[in-house]
Amino acid sequence: MRKIIRPTYPKEFSIGLLLLVFIISCFLAQQIFVVSIHDLKENTDVFVGIFLIGLAVVIMVLIMWEEILFPIKLKEVPGGIIFRNRVAKLRTQILMYLFIPAIFGFVYFTYEVNHLRFLLWLLACMVPPILDKIVSGIKNLHDFLQLTDDKIEYKNNEKEGHFNTADIQHIEILTDDKSEAKKMELTFKDGSSVSIDLDEMELDAYYDTIDKFVASHYKHLVKHA
Repeated sequence: MRKIIRPTYPKEFSIGLLLLVFIISCFLAQQIFVVSIHDLKENTDVFVGIFLIGLAVVIMVLIMWEEILFPIKLKEVPGGIIFRNRVAKLRTQILMYLFIPAIFGFVYFTYEVNHLRFLLWLLACMVPPILDKIVSGIKNLHDFLQLTDDKIEYKNNEKEGHFNTADIQHIEILTDDKSEAKKMELTFKDGSSVSIDLDEMELDAYYDTIDKFVASHYKHLVKHA
């Protein structure tokens, strides 16, 4: 399955966007409750329910927009560097997901709600994360790209490979119109080739690091476009 590629934003922007999602969700969540918006002053306890629904929406967004909590990590290894997903990501996401029905269950048994609207909100929070995993797959939990002086290794969903640099004829970094690295093309001495999709592996935040490493450690193999 092909991954859903999401852009990587600065942390401040991501936090601001999450706050905006929370505020809008809280404003719209009032429709779940039987209490009229004009009567909220006399039923202040409903604000807790509204807050919880907004929190459930934020949890749903965090599960789907996993780059916020689970960014790709860069680590130095002997002779090079490795980019790796957080191994415990899926387990953490499952625990977060379980909070959603718990929140809705508490709201349902604590407040008087409009059953149809409550059900629609529940489905809106619980279905998208499941669809996201079905579409993008869950086999990317152990994805990585390792670059060292004597080998290049990677795993990208079902695609994976382990290559000795001694067997490589040349390396070419293919770029898009914005001159950002997108793919690493490896051509071997036997005439075969392998394309490592850096964009699909969501390594856009490390394009500059990859470019510099390739230029300094594989300069004798680099083929310029």
